[in-house]
Amino acid sequence: MKPITQKEHSFLDTVVKEIFPQDTSYREQATAHLEQLTMPHWALGDLMDLAVDLAGMTRSLKPPVERKTVVVMVGDHGVTEEGVSKYPSEVTAQMVYNFVAGGAGINALAKQAGAKVEVVDMGTAADLDDLVSKGVIRSKKIAFGTNNIAKGPAMSRTHAVLAVEAGIEVAYALADQVDIFATGDMGIGNTTPSTAIAAVLTGSSVRDLTGRGTGLDDGELERKIKIIEKILEVNHPDKDDALDVLAKVGGFEIGGIAGLILGAAARRKPVVVDGFISTAGALIAQGIEPFTRDYIICAHRSMEPGHRAMQEKLGKKPLLDLNLRLGEGTGAALSLNLVEASRAILTEVATFADAGVTGTPE
Repeated sequence: MKPITQKEHSFLDTVVKEIFPQDTSYREQATAHLEQLTMPHWALGDLMDLAVDLAGMTRSLKPPVERKTVVVMVGDHGVTEEGVSKYPSEVTAQMVYNFVAGGAGINALAKQAGAKVEVVDMGTAADLDDLVSKGVIRSKKIAFGTNNIAKGPAMSRTHAVLAVEAGIEVAYALADQVDIFATGDMGIGNTTPSTAIAAVLTGSSVRDLTGRGTGLDDGELERKIKIIEKILEVNHPDKDDALDVLAKVGGFEIGGIAGLILGAAARRKPVVVDGFISTAGALIAQGIEPFTRDYIICAHRSMEPGHRAMQEKLGKKPLLDLNLRLGEGTGAALSLNLVEASRAILTEVATFADAGVTGTPE
């Protein structure tokens, strides 16, 4: 990542300086405790690894995870003009009304996980002031959708910074009432900028990364691949400058997700990252500050072929692999149950000494 200049990004620079790695001492204490539980060594596998991460993130052997919020970042994309999605951009705003009414997939799964849902308008093409005035969504709108990235940059660098900072502001506004964040997204056409981001930051080919999004057929998929290749040729994003990548080929909601992750990390809060679009935001956040990855929990691996390469770039394994491709934060909501399970393993299972069980099985 190119250095953040104080003049250009004073708030972002201040936040980045508040992000530190997980606490080694708490990781070691958690590991030592888990190794003494009444079960064969590390018998609950990845859930025990996650428990160690939670201790390191929160600096606690009783990591708080009860207060959960899924933040759904929303934005529209000018590239929908190129026919990269089965759905028109109007669906983005229509789905926001569905979220507010409680009728979307994320509403059902967040309720099951005991999580709240916060919807943030980062850049829809519609006027959602009626919902903002009622206090049922938050507005951090940068503009009414991005520009068509097949013809030029998605946004200015200033707008990219504003999008990231808006996400940080949401994290900070919620932090005192939230123990663990989960990311979500809504934005017709947003697998296209996410694939472009993945291509730049992972170095993999567009063809290997591009998926069917909302259900493209073979011909439509081939067209999408050609459009993303054109997007990269037109914009020449700098792989060593995450803000340049966001500005040239990203989206306002992707910037908001990156900012939410940065803000959570600065406040030492775990953040469960949902699917393909959320992981694009995580890559931007990691590019801005690499230590951010210490607070990321990858929820699941989606059906988008590029998701694996993105998670490998983050150095993270997903908790679930269920052929999900909805977005909205649904996979993250499901994974919140596993986060609570990991916390329970760390705090509720007896040690051999506590239970009076003889010997430590191999």
